[in-house]
Amino acid sequence: MNVIKRTFGFIHQHPLGKKHLVKAYSRFIYWQIKSRLNPNLHEVPFLENVKFLAKRGLTGVTGNIYTGLHEFNDMGFLLHFLRNEDTFYDVGANVGSYTLLASGVCRSKTIAFEPVPATCSILKNNIKLNRLENLVTIENKGVGSKDGELYFTNSEDTTNHIVLEKPKEQNTILVPVVNLDQYYPTSKPSLIKIDVEGFETEVLNGMDKSLKDPILKAIIIELNGSGMRYGYNEDKIHEKLIELDFKPYEYDPFTRELNIMKRYGSLNTIYARDIDYVLERVKKAKHFKIFNQLI
Repeated sequence: MNVIKRTFGFIHQHPLGKKHLVKAYSRFIYWQIKSRLNPNLHEVPFLENVKFLAKRGLTGVTGNIYTGLHEFNDMGFLLHFLRNEDTFYDVGANVGSYTLLASGVCRSKTIAFEPVPATCSILKNNIKLNRLENLVTIENKGVGSKDGELYFTNSEDTTNHIVLEKPKEQNTILVPVVNLDQYYPTSKPSLIKIDVEGFETEVLNGMDKSLKDPILKAIIIELNGSGMRYGYNEDKIHEKLIELDFKPYEYDPFTRELNIMKRYGSLNTIYARDIDYVLERVKKAKHFKIFNQLI
């Protein structure tokens, strides 16, 4: 019951879902019935001709079913910002919602990092389903400040995370970990999404070269206090990005405006620099269509 209550709250607070409540609830009811009758993976239409695979419990994608774009503001920014000449890094890709938008819709090149093998398997199938192998490189690895191996939880869906000390619990796996600078300068990202459940400090510590390259215009990063589990103060991330000329913004896909924030939000925050360039891009981007609404 609590899950349903949370989902209803999500739909009512979602910028697009609350504008199209009948459509959103129809999708919700349809999916609940379909996923219970058949617990296997289903092909689900996403955006334009892109599809994704989903089943009950894959919360990283089911929000897209109900509302079109689960993380509407941030996904909308990606869709308006990226071009086919760009490279996108999806750090903590899960089953690939952002990757599918970047490469399937915007036709950008993507390097997607997902450490959990079972999740990465669905990510690979999503790429294959959409025939994006020529645009997407998948790394079944974690990301940190240096190469090595670390333990990850593997039964917590979108909240799987690194366990620094050798774990006693059974639902953990040992996975390879890389730093992003080893992909530079062969691949120079213009946009990076980082969602690693508190390990963001280590990811940023391993990408000094990319951070200093002016080609990188924006970072979508989740700073929700999870860094405390590793002893990290996420204010330090904010200070580091400010020193590199990034500023925190919230994006409105309806108006295509980037509104500056005093500090980072409790969920995703878009840190952008060279703001005039970024604004010109999003203003000139083609529309995307969800619920028969052009955005």
